[in-house]
Amino acid sequence: MIKSMWWKFLGLALVLYSIIAGLLIDVPALPVIHQTIRNLFYHVSMWFAMFVMLGTSLVYSIRYLSGFRMRDDLMASGAVYTGIFFGLMGLMTGMVWARFTWGDFWTNDPQLNGAAVSMMAYLAYAVLRGSIDEVAMRARISAVYNIFAFMLLVIFLGVLPRLADSSLHPGKGGNTSTMEGLDMTMRMVFYPAALGWILIACWLLQLHTRRRALIQGIH
Repeated sequence: MIKSMWWKFLGLALVLYSIIAGLLIDVPALPVIHQTIRNLFYHVSMWFAMFVMLGTSLVYSIRYLSGFRMRDDLMASGAVYTGIFFGLMGLMTGMVWARFTWGDFWTNDPQLNGAAVSMMAYLAYAVLRGSIDEVAMRARISAVYNIFAFMLLVIFLGVLPRLADSSLHPGKGGNTSTMEGLDMTMRMVFYPAALGWILIACWLLQLHTRRRALIQGIH
C-alpha cells in the first residue's frame, strides 16, 4: 500500500516545500515584477500541471478513436476536467500577478486572451459531454472535439503570443522571460514546485477515474 503511494506523498511534500520556500527565499531584484516573481512558483507550476493533463487527455482521446475502449474515454475526460481545474487556478494566480505588475487584473494581452479562449474551449468540452446521453456517441464526439481543443491551446498559448509585438507577458513580444532571471536558489524551488503540482494533478486524475469507473462499471 505504502509502496504504491510514494509518489503521492512526494507530490504533497514538494508542494508544501515550494509554498514555504517560495515565500522565504531571497529573489533577484528584477525590474517591474520585483517580489511578485515569487508567483512563478505557483502560477507557472499550475500551468505545467495543466499542460501535462491536457496532453494526457489528447493521448487518450487518440487511443479511444483507435480502439473504442471506454477506459480510454474515461481517462481522456478525467484528464480534461483536471486540466481545466489547474488552468483556472493558473488564470486566477496570473490575474493576481497582473494586478501587482501591470496595475490591473486583466489587460488586453495576447497571452491572457489566448488563455481565456483556450479555457472556454475546454469548458465547452464539458458542456458538450453533458449534452449527449448516448455513451458511445458521447465518447466519440468528445474525443474528436478534444483533439480540436488541444490544437487551439497550442495556437493560442504557444504560437500567437510569440508573434505579437505588443504583449506585456514575460517571454513574449520581445520581453525578457522570467525563466531567464532564475538563479540557482529559485530553480531549487521552481522545479520541485512544477513536479509537485504535476504529481498532485496525476493523483486527482486517478481519484476521478476510479470514482467514475465504479459508477459506470468500467474495469
